[in-house]
Amino acid sequence: MVAQIGREELKHKMDAGENFLLVEALPEEKYRQAHLAGALNLPHNQVRQKAASLLPDKNAEIVVYCAGPT
Repeated sequence: MVAQIGREELKHKMDAGENFLLVEALPEEKYRQAHLAGALNLPHNQVRQKAASLLPDKNAEIVVYCAGPT
């Protein structure tokens, strides 16, 4: 199932210490410049190559974020 959450819900999850994987889908250069604490970098064009090794638990809750409207 894929659901969308907003910034406030993500902040709440992070502040509460909930157990989930946080994935940034931006290119590595952008990740190196700045990213949310604890986020893994998995650019959308590298999902096939890296997802299995970065996200081995198929039952884990995963939150993916990238640049969006400002």
